[in-house]
Amino acid sequence: MTHVHAPHDYNRIFAVAVALNVGFVIVEAGFGVAAHSLALLADAGHNLGDVLGLLLAWGASRLVQRKPSQRRTYGWRSSSILAAMLNAGLLLVAVGGIAWEAVRRFGSPGEIAGGTVIWVAAAGVVLNTATALLFVAGRKHDLNLRAAFLHMAADAAVSAGVVVAAVVMLRTGWMWLDPTVSLVIAAVILVGTWGLLRESVDLALAAVPAGIDPAAVEAYLNELPGVTAVHDLHIWGMSTTESALTAHLVKPDPRDDDELLARACRELHDRFGIGHVTLQWERGGRPVPCAGACLR
Repeated sequence: MTHVHAPHDYNRIFAVAVALNVGFVIVEAGFGVAAHSLALLADAGHNLGDVLGLLLAWGASRLVQRKPSQRRTYGWRSSSILAAMLNAGLLLVAVGGIAWEAVRRFGSPGEIAGGTVIWVAAAGVVLNTATALLFVAGRKHDLNLRAAFLHMAADAAVSAGVVVAAVVMLRTGWMWLDPTVSLVIAAVILVGTWGLLRESVDLALAAVPAGIDPAAVEAYLNELPGVTAVHDLHIWGMSTTESALTAHLVKPDPRDDDELLARACRELHDRFGIGHVTLQWERGGRPVPCAGACLR
């Protein structure tokens, strides 16, 4: 994870993406009720979750830019972690509602206006693809933008699945396909949400962020010139895009401390994406653990 904030230009992109998706959720839900299509309603619920996700990501991207204060020495960086957890919780509730209604519909599928489903879901394919393209330029440099791009691209694929199911229903009369597709959509949301929930909980519990190998970091620190031991190494996520590290380095010879510290900070950032580094030198011949080390 690297220290990257959403550029100010992306405020407009977030605004456009949210506006497009809010409008489509309203239209899709309305047509879903009129056409008695649970698949459309399920997809509308999915898209509503995406809107909430975009809003939370947008809001968190602004909060993490607030300057630190005496009370909040890291600023509001952790707000992005809280936003991710809230987003995951809301999506899990939506999945439960969709699955419950889908199971109920198997007993009485009802008639569905297949043509309406096709056209509305096809519009969803176009809209989600267009929204994904808004984040193409930044997806390689910002993990949040990459997640938004992948999420929108996946939604386009889900909407395409609804179109295929509706076409089959029109040709075969298999009304059970509607709740079946709803369950598939719910499963897709659940898989993505579970990963989001697991990662956000890990970050909230100060776990080592995904993509950082703590053994490799420790090996790197041990190889620094003059360092004879490393202990009390901690790596955690300050936000969904930033990581921090603290460690004690046993280095009996105090020469070149400043140069080595600057080098270590630079290389930890470049090689591991760790942007906030605090290293403590120790001059003795062996490690002196912190008082809290016995808790590990």
